Amino acid sequence: MSNKSMTDIAHEYMKTHNAVSFSVLWSEVCTLLGFSQSQAEAKIAQFYSALMLDARFTALPDNKWDLRKNYTYKDTHFDTSSILIEDDNERDDDDEDDVSSDDDEYEDDFDDEEIEEETF
Repeated sequence: MSNKSMTDIAHEYMKTHNAVSFSVLWSEVCTLLGFSQSQAEAKIAQFYSALMLDARFTALPDNKWDLRKNYTYKDTHFDTSSILIEDDNERDDDDEDDVSSDDDEYEDDFDDEEIEEETF
């Protein structure tokens, strides 16, 4: 077993291979580190997370991976300004319209003057 990290092993492997699928990369890392099947299953999520966070790697379409140095910025980044994200406030406002409010029937139970006196 090697003293190198899983991502270091993957980096060494990727130096001689271009754009490989995650499953091939993981298989090679497991082989080089001598992982058993149970060790591989226990560590696969950790490895995927480490790849995502390691700036030496870039994720490509179809779950392929390669070294970031082989690509330009334009190759690996896309404009996110065109992505539509639903505003939570808009969704909450819509939900409130659909739900009938029972608050109106309790409004008369509170004395506004009493509440104002208690506030600091």
